[in-house]
Amino acid sequence: MTREEKATVISDLTAQLADNVNIYLADISGLDAATTSNLRRACFKANVKLAVVKNTLLAKAMEASDKDFGELPSTLKGNTSLMFSETGNAPAKLIKDFRKKSEKPLLKGAFIEEAIYIGDEQLDALVSIKSKEEVIGDIIGLLQSPAKNVISGLKSGGGKLAGILKTLSEKE
Repeated sequence: MTREEKATVISDLTAQLADNVNIYLADISGLDAATTSNLRRACFKANVKLAVVKNTLLAKAMEASDKDFGELPSTLKGNTSLMFSETGNAPAKLIKDFRKKSEKPLLKGAFIEEAIYIGDEQLDALVSIKSKEEVIGDIIGLLQSPAKNVISGLKSGGGKLAGILKTLSEKE
């Protein structure tokens, strides 16, 4: 690879790092061709972009980026695959589901909206992260529940009150 090609790859990686807020680093070394193909297919279905990159080029792209990746460049050893996603927990869920059939991919680290996670033991924490849509749904549900309680209380109380008045009027 010539210097110009490397510079182009670094600038492309820097642009991708700037454009995405959810970045995962995974190790998929040792997977055979069929398993790798299945992983790529699962990534496509989950709307996760998967790319295998050279560690040195990715490290230089991280340095050139405006984002602070903290300790994440220290995980760049061995085989590294980049995973980009719109939702923060989609790649973590994909990795966890895929590991039911295979022992790889291993999570090296993740950069989720300014938060840095390092190590495979962080996978469960990343799976439990809620997406923006899920959080909005939870908030709407919480806001609606008091109003529903008041309305159901008024409906049930109104029926009882009408029944009591009718019984009292019929008694006389």
